[in-house]
Amino acid sequence: MWSVLGGIAQATKRVRVGTAVTCPIMRFHPALAAQAAATVADMMPGRFFLGLGTGEYLNEHIFGYPWPGYDIRELWKGDEYSFYGTYFTVHDARIYTLPDKLPPIYLAASGPETASLAGQISDGLISTTPGDEIVNTFKENGGGGKPCFGQVKVCWANSVEEAKRIMQKWWPVSALSGRLHVDLPTPKHFEDAVELMGEPEIPEDSIIGPEPAVYVKAIQSMQANGYDHIYLHQVGPDQQGFLEFYKNSLAPLLEKENLIIDSA
Repeated sequence: MWSVLGGIAQATKRVRVGTAVTCPIMRFHPALAAQAAATVADMMPGRFFLGLGTGEYLNEHIFGYPWPGYDIRELWKGDEYSFYGTYFTVHDARIYTLPDKLPPIYLAASGPETASLAGQISDGLISTTPGDEIVNTFKENGGGGKPCFGQVKVCWANSVEEAKRIMQKWWPVSALSGRLHVDLPTPKHFEDAVELMGEPEIPEDSIIGPEPAVYVKAIQSMQANGYDHIYLHQVGPDQQGFLEFYKNSLAPLLEKENLIIDSA
């Protein structure tokens, strides 16, 4: 991920990018995440935001540690910093390359408890949860006036039928509900859960196919629920086809509906 951000930094001059999200807990020590984020922010001044979350058990359990809290901003003060906690030790750490302006930190939330914490300690919210509960909780607990990023999962293809096949092949876990998404430990567990379902079902609210109006409706729904920044997650390998669809069909319609504030 960090190497990709470096590539984006050297190839672009205006586009704003960020992590949505990275997990500074076990796989990536928070001190390393702080250093990497500071470097990327220095490479693209004013264009980078750091999105943080607690990750998923699938990725984060492999070292055998519980999920602790984290604190990254201390290292962004530019001073030497040490910390000896229950979960982390940082000894005589210092980041020597800091951007002129520190990047904002947005916190991911899928439930009201984390949304409340995000409102109190972060600069913005990132969520994949539909409805307005997460946004309202965030705003009621100190998040008023802060940006709210919402994700819309989509699968573009030349037909709805083709998009369904792609979803069933590349994202069969879309029909799993509850804590299965975050608590299953290995890919084999996901495979077993999908196998128990029989033929993978496509959720009724899935945004799939070639019609831009369907995408616009989903974006408008997220906007109505309080999300003021909305990003699309394309499922499947044909990312180039999706980008061409966005450029030629979806972006003009979004602009017509006044849904694009900054298209850079």
